[in-house]
Amino acid sequence: MQDPSVTPATPWTPSRRRLLWSGALGAAALTTLSPGPASASTTGAAAGHGPVRGPFTLGVASGDPLPDRVVLWTRLAPEPLAEDGSGGMPNRPVPVHWEMSEDETFRRVVARGMELARPEEAHSVHVDASGLQPRTTYFYRFRAGAELSPVGRTKTAPRPTDRLDRFSFAFASCQNYPAGFYTAYRHLAAEDLDLVAFLGDYLYTGDGQGTIGRGYVPVREVQTLPDYRVRLAQVKSDADLQAAHAAFPWLMTFDDHEIANNWAGTDVDPNVPVEQFLARRAAGFQAYYEHMPVRRAQRPSGPDIQFYRRLTFGDLVDFYLLDTRQYRSDQVGPARRYEPGRTMLGDVQEKWLTDALAGPTARWNVLAQQVVFSQRDFTVGPEQGFNDDSWDNYPIARDRLRDQLVHAGNPVVLTGDVHMNYVSNITADFDDPAAAVVGTELVGTSISSGGDSDPNAAGDARQLAENPHLKFINRERGYVRNVVTPAGWTVDFRIVDYVSRPGAPVRTRASFQIDDGRPGARRV
Repeated sequence: MQDPSVTPATPWTPSRRRLLWSGALGAAALTTLSPGPASASTTGAAAGHGPVRGPFTLGVASGDPLPDRVVLWTRLAPEPLAEDGSGGMPNRPVPVHWEMSEDETFRRVVARGMELARPEEAHSVHVDASGLQPRTTYFYRFRAGAELSPVGRTKTAPRPTDRLDRFSFAFASCQNYPAGFYTAYRHLAAEDLDLVAFLGDYLYTGDGQGTIGRGYVPVREVQTLPDYRVRLAQVKSDADLQAAHAAFPWLMTFDDHEIANNWAGTDVDPNVPVEQFLARRAAGFQAYYEHMPVRRAQRPSGPDIQFYRRLTFGDLVDFYLLDTRQYRSDQVGPARRYEPGRTMLGDVQEKWLTDALAGPTARWNVLAQQVVFSQRDFTVGPEQGFNDDSWDNYPIARDRLRDQLVHAGNPVVLTGDVHMNYVSNITADFDDPAAAVVGTELVGTSISSGGDSDPNAAGDARQLAENPHLKFINRERGYVRNVVTPAGWTVDFRIVDYVSRPGAPVRTRASFQIDDGRPGARRV
């Protein structure tokens, strides 16, 4: 049996991808990506002031796979950090041609087309490539004029009726660019996965410069559309992040830092007029959409964005991607957290989720969300102290959802946000150590936020003692690898020892098992 602490043999590496792009794809690629007569004239018209050179600086990505389709993404940005947020592109639409193939040399092309990259969407492209076969690996690329993109690899979902023996994925969150290098993504790109789920804090909006030579630009708190575009382009310029995006389809969710720290609904601290914050929220959502591999159904309308959704992978796994920011009540002090009517998900999203969990579902039901669901009491003794930005500040709403989880098969909650690894048994009463276990929560650490690991053995021991439903705490950086089968779920906490410089190796810090029909995790 392969040692689970060692990364498996690389099935498809970034270096091989670059070799294919620069070598075998060369001149032959231009002919296989021929736009045809109609779009040839379009190219000439759009390029009126000359061709765009080197536009694919932000790489490629795919996401939200369905059995017959998947989203393909890129953004044209020859000067990704241009202060006006234009990416150095002209103020006109530019045709972008795309194609998908069953092989990485593009000899067996199965789909191709053209999309206009428009300045009002930062020359981003969201292709909903359809007519594909389920449960199939494809390779894709783009062309703008004579310029070719890197090659990406993606995979369609199985049909909901397909019986799956195995499904593998990783989840990650919290990638503060100045705080550390994204080495974990280089290792993630080499894993054998069906997809990646990202749980929020893709960027941070502050002006932090850090100490490792990766300071944020612009050097200010970002609040306008051009500033959000520049900040996202800077984050997406990272080669390790690009490699991970190009290797697998991603499921995207957002948390607070994509817009502003600890925002809730229409409120952000310090108290900002609602109209002013909604303008900022509209700018943040627009830039976020422009940079993510999501469908046009997720395109924002002003300050509003529809981001909760369900994706099914055979008869084995249902993902419920949640939005715990846009509809929540404002955070309150301890004395008010039990006030009636306080909500985390909002009435509409909560009903959508509870109805889905009560209906036909896959064997494993996964809530991919942002903030810690399980109770975390940080105060030793009979008094209690909680984090007001987590579900602990919304206990009535959490109890309602927890009661629904009892009726769903094998519920597993995935969480980011806190820059730590946790394993928690979700119980019917967190204050009663003897209460029944009704689900499992897996909390993933950050990719880089928080910098190098900061062990706090004494504090962690106190937290474990105060919260017996917590089974594991770890403060190192990395991601979480999961292998799901009909019989059980194996989780590996994959960590790197440092992020203050590149090159850290990856290892498995701990592994846990969740058995089918038996909520709760045990260490293996």
